[in-house]
Amino acid sequence: MTETHLSCSSGNPKDALAEAARISEENGVRLTPLRKRVLELLLAAKSPAKAYDLLEQLSKEDTTPAKPPTIYRALDFLLQQGLAHKIESLNAYVACGHRGHGHAAAFLICERCESAKEMHAESTFSALKQETQDMSFKFLNAVIEVRGICEKCQISV
Repeated sequence: MTETHLSCSSGNPKDALAEAARISEENGVRLTPLRKRVLELLLAAKSPAKAYDLLEQLSKEDTTPAKPPTIYRALDFLLQQGLAHKIESLNAYVACGHRGHGHAAAFLICERCESAKEMHAESTFSALKQETQDMSFKFLNAVIEVRGICEKCQISV
């Protein structure tokens, strides 16, 4: 069964942050104030956020602005903890709609507004894993990006 979810921004950000803190603690890593703030920005974003857009937002808030490597380290942390995903074709990031589950990700990306919905597609990934196994290829991870036009943009045509 395929189930569609908005990336986590559709949920309660306070719950997402509490869960991020719990996941970090369970994994023995620290959710620093900067990492937490980057996650907050991803949760609040209406569409996938580019690293330099996050950097710009942070520099407006802080008297000692973060540098690009700092943002990328924070984003890498969020990716490693399963709290965010990178959408390669957009070179942008979204908060994970299935926080901490360490799953492969599938996204529906709108060509017009660049919104992204995370799609839970276990049957698709099961089939993909089986095919790779049949070809003696060790499956590590996958991000599927499906491009099209979202419902909102279809209506506004």
